[in-house]
Amino acid sequence: MVPCFLSMCVKLKLCKIGEKWSLCRGPCINRGILMAISTTGPSKGGGILEKPVIERTTPGRESEFDLRKSRKIAPPYRVMLHNDNYNKREYVVQVLMKVIPGMTLDNAVNIMQEAHYNGLAVVIICAQADAEEHCMQLRGNGLLSSIEPASGGC
Repeated sequence: MVPCFLSMCVKLKLCKIGEKWSLCRGPCINRGILMAISTTGPSKGGGILEKPVIERTTPGRESEFDLRKSRKIAPPYRVMLHNDNYNKREYVVQVLMKVIPGMTLDNAVNIMQEAHYNGLAVVIICAQADAEEHCMQLRGNGLLSSIEPASGGC
């Protein structure tokens, strides 16, 4: 970046419009090029423009637009535990503690009891990919489980 000493710094994007290149402040077609132009001299203009420095996104490095897009949170899903008449309560608690990261004994007992008495209990609310993995692990250990979209946040 060109340092800005006494004057205003303006960040502009170099955009290709048809066959011509143009400087713009708003959204551009080409998000991979960013220019910084600084003027030196009195702050009310009349300064000398320095040669613009062009920053390009390098391969393997995401642009700011891509980073903002990836920060969007995936919709949450509930992992549900269903009651069954085959597994002992102690076994259900052990599986919950083994499969779900950070599951405490107290939480596992409460989830098991809720599923036992109500037929269904929420095990965890998380991203869809994680919910699918937890559900498959619970099923792999002989428990009945499913996932469903959650109506709240993670």
